[in-house]
Amino acid sequence: WQLGKIDQGVFAYWMVSHYFKKELTYIGFGGKGKQVRDLLHIDDLVELVKKQLVKINDYKGTVFNAGGSVQSSLSLLETTTLCREITGNVVNVSSELKNRPADIIWYITDNSVTEQEFLWKPQKMPKDILTDVFTWLHANEQVFKQLWKT
Repeated sequence: WQLGKIDQGVFAYWMVSHYFKKELTYIGFGGKGKQVRDLLHIDDLVELVKKQLVKINDYKGTVFNAGGSVQSSLSLLETTTLCREITGNVVNVSSELKNRPADIIWYITDNSVTEQEFLWKPQKMPKDILTDVFTWLHANEQVFKQLWKT
């Protein structure tokens, strides 16, 4: 239920912006869209939680990383390409060269301990995840039209 608002996840935001043909901006790091993030499908997270629930008391108080890791990561530029392919829409993407203080250029979750402990790895790849976001968005278009005032 990330609703594609700017503060609720870059991948949902990017897809919603393409779906409703709203302009985007590559911010910072030269304005080229080279920032990288990993993405995790909810189905993959649910599979991990199911594995953890089997022995929940054994893990009490233990923290495990869960993210898309290297295998499920994208730059904003790559995300733009996939969103265009999935939606069939091309939106204008401008560039803002100046970095913002809290922005980082690269974030990939280290799942190594989680993968080893639970014999788990994310299965959904970025194109699958973005396609599922598109499908969910399309099925709930009227709600999103109200949120995005389109």
